[in-house]
Amino acid sequence: MTKNENKQGKLIVFSAPSGSGKTTIVRHLLGIENLNLEFSISATSRDKRGTEVDGKDYYFLSAKAFKSKIKNEEFLEWEEVYRDNFYGTLKSEVERIWALGKHVIFDIDVSGGLRIKRKFPEQTLAIFVKPPSIDELKIRLKKRKTESAEKISMRVAKASAELATAPLFDEIVVNDDLEKAFKDAETLVKNFINS
Repeated sequence: MTKNENKQGKLIVFSAPSGSGKTTIVRHLLGIENLNLEFSISATSRDKRGTEVDGKDYYFLSAKAFKSKIKNEEFLEWEEVYRDNFYGTLKSEVERIWALGKHVIFDIDVSGGLRIKRKFPEQTLAIFVKPPSIDELKIRLKKRKTESAEKISMRVAKASAELATAPLFDEIVVNDDLEKAFKDAETLVKNFINS
């Protein structure tokens, strides 16, 4: 990405432990037309789940294709979550959105969010969405009814470590009241875009 392209748009990162409500907040912001946001679709080497669509939910790549793109430095950030299970943000995805004259909004994990912030410190607003408590997080994950008790325990353990990174973000939005969280996020994003 050239210096010239960097001027085209801003990068808005939302990161949080699973179950904090970051995806709900990002969807809300995408519905506000005058913010001029476009969602950054991540790439992954994992298999499609349910009704997921390539190019809409994720860019689905084989592990081999993903590794090839890493080697060719085609990622803004990437991570191997489990063996041969990769997630990342393609540089071409950010360029695609900037070419539309829009700002990029990300819904990504904590380490990916912080990597983007480090690469583009001036252009990035990194927002951490915090659940009211770990207990509330556990309740939300159970209500989803999408994962086993073991998987929920793993997510809760990971959430404790992720919560410790909150001070590394530019802003923290506490999601204990969704309407208030929407308003707080809206204000932060609006102010950053207009700065």
